[in-house]
Amino acid sequence: MSTRRTRPAPRPPEGTPPRTELARQARGVLADAVRIAHWAAGAPAPGSSAPLAAQALERAATALELSPAQVRAGWDRARLAGLIELHGDTARPGWRLRAWDRDDSAVLRGWVALFDAWSLVHAAPEGIETGAVAEAVEAVPQVLSLLQLSAGPVPVPALLDLLAQRIAELQEERCEVPYGNGRAALESAPADGRPAAPAPAPAPAPSGNRTTDRNADLDALLLDWALEGLAAVGALTLGNGHATLTPLGNWAVWVKLEQICVAAQSPAGNIEQSAADMLLGCARLTPGPARDEYRAWLAARTVGSAVAELLAVARGQDALLRGLAFEALRVVGAPAEPEVRAVVDHPSLRPYALLWLAEYEGVDPDDAQEILSREEATWLWVDTAAAVADHGETGLLVRHLDSAVQGTVPALLDEVRAVGHPRTVQVLVALAAAHPDPALAKAVRRAAFQVHTGGA
Repeated sequence: MSTRRTRPAPRPPEGTPPRTELARQARGVLADAVRIAHWAAGAPAPGSSAPLAAQALERAATALELSPAQVRAGWDRARLAGLIELHGDTARPGWRLRAWDRDDSAVLRGWVALFDAWSLVHAAPEGIETGAVAEAVEAVPQVLSLLQLSAGPVPVPALLDLLAQRIAELQEERCEVPYGNGRAALESAPADGRPAAPAPAPAPAPSGNRTTDRNADLDALLLDWALEGLAAVGALTLGNGHATLTPLGNWAVWVKLEQICVAAQSPAGNIEQSAADMLLGCARLTPGPARDEYRAWLAARTVGSAVAELLAVARGQDALLRGLAFEALRVVGAPAEPEVRAVVDHPSLRPYALLWLAEYEGVDPDDAQEILSREEATWLWVDTAAAVADHGETGLLVRHLDSAVQGTVPALLDEVRAVGHPRTVQVLVALAAAHPDPALAKAVRRAAFQVHTGGA
C-alpha cells in the first residue's frame, strides 16, 4: 500500500465551466471534423496523402451535404485532433474518435491538439517570409497570456503592442535585422515551408519612420492572422476592435501556464478494473508500486485472459497504454512469451515486442534497444513522444529529444518524417510548442507543416 503524498491539482480560475461543459463546447467546435472522420473511417481508400484526394473529396461532400471547402477543413482538423489516422491508403479511426461520445478527457485532449496546431489550420497570408511567420507563432503565447490574465475583452491595439514588443525581443535575442521589406521583398518565399534565401539589406530610407511603418503593418497583418486562426479553432472570439478568450481558450491557456497533466486514477481498487483503467491508474506510480499493482491485477485473472486483455489494449491508439501494457506483460514473464512472439509482425507492437523478447531472453534492458533497426527505433521514439504529449508534462517531451538515436535534431526530423507514424504531426506540433529554443522550435514546426501538407 503506497503512502506517497501527491500535490493537489490547482483549481482553474473562478468562473471556468466544468469539464463536461468544456467538452460539450469542444465537441461543437469539432462537429464537422467528427462527421468527416466517421465517413473517412468507413470509406474505401480515401487517399494516401495528407490532403484529401479529389474523388474522395467529392464523395464526402455529397454524402455529408457539405461544401468541398468544409470537407477539406474538417479533414485537416480531424487529422490534427487525432480523430483519424492514415495508414497507407486507409483512413482508420483514431482512439479519440472511438472514445468521443463517452470520454470528455479524450475530447479535450483532441481539442488542445487542434489548439496547438492553430497555425496549420489557418494558412498564413501569402507573401510573408517564413521567418516572420515563425516569430509571430512564437510570440502568440504572450498574447494569449494577456488575454487570459485580463479575463475579458482586450483591445486589439494592446495586443498589437505586446506582439510587436515580443517579436522585437526575439529579434534582439538573435541579433537579427527586423523584417522591414514586408510583403514586396518576400513574395518569392517557398510554399513548402522551407526558409527562403536571405533578402538583401534594404537601402536607407529617406524617412526614419518608413521602416517602422512597414514593420508595424507587418505586425498588424500577423496579429490579424493569429487572432483569426485562434478564433477558427474556437479559442477566442473577435469583436469590434477587441478579442476575448472563449471558456475553452481560457481553460487551455491556464492549463498550459500551470503545466497540468491529466490526473491519473488512484491505484486503489485497480484489481477490479479493466486492463486499460488499471494501467491508467498505475501511470503515475514508480516502477516498484506499479509492479505490485500489476501482480495483484494478474492474480485475480487467468493468465490467458489477462495476457489477451493487455495485448488488446496495446493494439489500441493510446501510446501510453501500449507502453504500460508491455510493462505489465514483463511481470507475467514466460507464460506471455508465445502471445508476445505472435504479435512481432504487428506494425505498432513490433518494437515493444522485440524489446520484451530480448529482455526475456536475457539481454540487459540497457542494451536491448540495440536490437531495433533504425526505423523501428524512430517509430518507437515517435510513439513514446505521443504518449508524453497526451499524458505528460511539456518538460518531459523536451527531454525526450535526448533519447533519439539520431544524435542531431535535423537527422531526427528527416527520419521521423520518413517513418510514417500516424501521430507524427501532432508530436512535432506539441514539441515545437514546448521547446524553449526558438530556432529548434521553428525547425520542428516547419517539419510538422511539411508532414501535414505531404511535402518532403
